[in-house]
Amino acid sequence: MYSIFGAVLQMHAQDAVHNYGNIQIHETAMVGFHMDVINDGTFDENLGLVGFYNDNNPLTISGAFTPVFYDSEVAVNDGLYLETSVGIRNNFNFIQGNVFTPRNRSNVFLNFSDDSFYVGEGNNTKIDGYGAITNKDTFTFPIGDGDRMRPLTISSESINVLAKCAYFFVAPDNQTSFNENFNTGAKDFNVAAVSNQEFWRLEGDSPSTVTLSWDERSNIGNLGEYISDLIVVGWSKSQQKWVNLGNSALEGEFSFGTLSSDTFVPNDYEIITIGGALDLNESLTTIELGNYFLTPNGDGTNDYLVIDGIEQSPNNLLQIFNRYGVLVYYKENYRDEFEGISNRNMLVKGDIGLSSGVYFYIITLNDIKLKHQGYLYLSQNSQN
Repeated sequence: MYSIFGAVLQMHAQDAVHNYGNIQIHETAMVGFHMDVINDGTFDENLGLVGFYNDNNPLTISGAFTPVFYDSEVAVNDGLYLETSVGIRNNFNFIQGNVFTPRNRSNVFLNFSDDSFYVGEGNNTKIDGYGAITNKDTFTFPIGDGDRMRPLTISSESINVLAKCAYFFVAPDNQTSFNENFNTGAKDFNVAAVSNQEFWRLEGDSPSTVTLSWDERSNIGNLGEYISDLIVVGWSKSQQKWVNLGNSALEGEFSFGTLSSDTFVPNDYEIITIGGALDLNESLTTIELGNYFLTPNGDGTNDYLVIDGIEQSPNNLLQIFNRYGVLVYYKENYRDEFEGISNRNMLVKGDIGLSSGVYFYIITLNDIKLKHQGYLYLSQNSQN
């Protein structure tokens, strides 16, 4: 054994450096490891540079405790493998080789805290597994899979105590890193297609938007006829299906580009990927229904607009127009509650309600891909 900066280290037949004590790298110090590091002591109060170098063999960092480096760099041709998390406080330099973490263990990651940053990222110099952030609200994770770097940018409404992300170049319903498969055929009514090429796992509890990228191997052309059809989709933990997370910004063409989501909470979704939006106007079949007669006078008969078969589609939209084509009532997820009173501002005064007459209605039943339309006669003068 020997001591460096107050540490107790043990060499294992030139295969590993094992820290049992307290290593502290001072501000001007530079320490290079050419073999595996096992950290079972304190190694988190560093100011200097810690490097990992090997031209011939991969290196591994393991142990019971997380080492935290101020500056660090990696030049390991066959990769640096993390079996315990590693923290970065200032700068991380990708020189040669990837940093690997277990894909089935999101609790092992390369963590960038506070104002830390990285340089040198690329297809063969990235995190192949989980990257993480602490005390940041905006960050681009330098992640990928194999020889592909596929970063994800997160922009959160508040500081993330901890957020982590990994990229997987495999079909969501054919992956082996998670205990469940994510059926790309289980989609919400407004999702037309889900990528069968790739996905990202993002964990965090702050409302956020994300920006994803695609390249020629993403086969984006399978998701929509036009680039504008693309959306971010997520596998909802509560609904157990793919839901639309929006398209707030889009740039590129079918061979490469970026796509941003609307705001969502990452922890509400198991994984996210790129999908195609369903054009409801093109996909719905319109049929004519019988007309309705409404007399909202409290006698228990025809007091409310009760639409036949609406229970088959909880995801629906009711629109009612007057004889001049003005929208007087608009309700998503309608539940038979219209009683002749407009919910559109400035159309009527108080609770007098709409005037008697003929109205035109459209009910869109998204779950069963139907659109019904017809006429409604409203009589406000009927007596009990």
